[in-house]
Amino acid sequence: MNEHDTSPTRRRLLGTVGAAGAAGLALGGAGGAFARSAAEDEAPTALATVGSTEVPFHGRHQPGITTPLQAHAHLAAFDLVSDAGRGRAAALLRRWSRTAAALMAGGPAPDGHSGVALDAGPSSLTVTFGFGRGFFRRTGLTARLPEALAPLPQFSADALDARRSDGDLWVQVGADDGLVAFEALRAVQRDASGTARLRWQMNGFNRSAGATARPMTMRNLMGQVDGTNNPKPSEPDFDERVFVPPGGTPDWMEHGSYAVFRRIRMLLDSWDELSLARQEKVIGRRKADGAPLSGGTETTAVDMEKRKGDGSPAVAANAHVRVTAPDTNGGAAMLRRSFSFHDGFRDDGAPDAGLLFVAWQADPLTGFVPVQRKLDSGDALSAFLRHEASALFAVPGGAAEGEYVGQRLLEG
Repeated sequence: MNEHDTSPTRRRLLGTVGAAGAAGLALGGAGGAFARSAAEDEAPTALATVGSTEVPFHGRHQPGITTPLQAHAHLAAFDLVSDAGRGRAAALLRRWSRTAAALMAGGPAPDGHSGVALDAGPSSLTVTFGFGRGFFRRTGLTARLPEALAPLPQFSADALDARRSDGDLWVQVGADDGLVAFEALRAVQRDASGTARLRWQMNGFNRSAGATARPMTMRNLMGQVDGTNNPKPSEPDFDERVFVPPGGTPDWMEHGSYAVFRRIRMLLDSWDELSLARQEKVIGRRKADGAPLSGGTETTAVDMEKRKGDGSPAVAANAHVRVTAPDTNGGAAMLRRSFSFHDGFRDDGAPDAGLLFVAWQADPLTGFVPVQRKLDSGDALSAFLRHEASALFAVPGGAAEGEYVGQRLLEG
């Protein structure tokens, strides 16, 4: 940067909010003007923890898979224009990778349109990219289409909207600040202009960092603790379950993963009519703390053999926690990293709300598919859910310094 350049950047405007906090914001317009002037002439003060957290873009895996869940998310799918071809697709991935790396480091978007999140730091921003089946046809790369990207089977409870499903390219944006997340989404959309058209886009959210006295498993819009049995990076078979191994097929997917997306609307009015005891029986866990009905705490293993005083199972045969347990699905497991959504209210007054379900696995045919088949045939929770959109994407491994995401596919 030229030493005389006084144009604002996210990093030069970071400190004022962290130092002044709510008191500074209460000063209104005059305080804001003073803060900006001070930030331009002096070294910025430290950000609050939420704003200062930075996730690296480059690495073995793409960000946004094992990254702790953020408070805000945008999911978007794009279709390549008819004459884009492999060359323009590669140029788009270069632009996207450059933009993601800059924004995740707390800098402005390379296209110069930054401004939405000038006062914030990186805020745990992640931008993740994936390829749908159509991408390979449009780029002439069908010979490199992974077998694991075969279309998902239809399930009896599906009521899928094709306009909000699938897509050639997929982008997942997550951040702990809403403006940072929105800026990344807009930058990605601008980069795609002329090469890919937006097919669908959805917004999600979770509890904000620091909203609880200690880190806790998130709750979904049914009020249930959701994600207790997720595979953990500390487990010895975590990488085997979530990521394509070195030497895996195809080679360009090494260290990558497959993302299953489902828009799942929750019938919240019907759910809220149930008694607490009935809700807990459907899930198989206590609502207050997520502990299994067989006893213990949230992290206690579910005792499927436990009986109540009357001889009936403590965890019902069709309880969600029993149906989804890896032990009852041949060991099938996936890393669920989902976001809640609320898109207003339907004509009948019911909330159009639920879960933007995202599941990561080394192979969806051994991860998501067997579990969903089991849910489809006998899960008590299914009566309160509607699967309205679906997609599957191949998410390649992370980009090294100087590379872009998908380079091994597009230039291999």
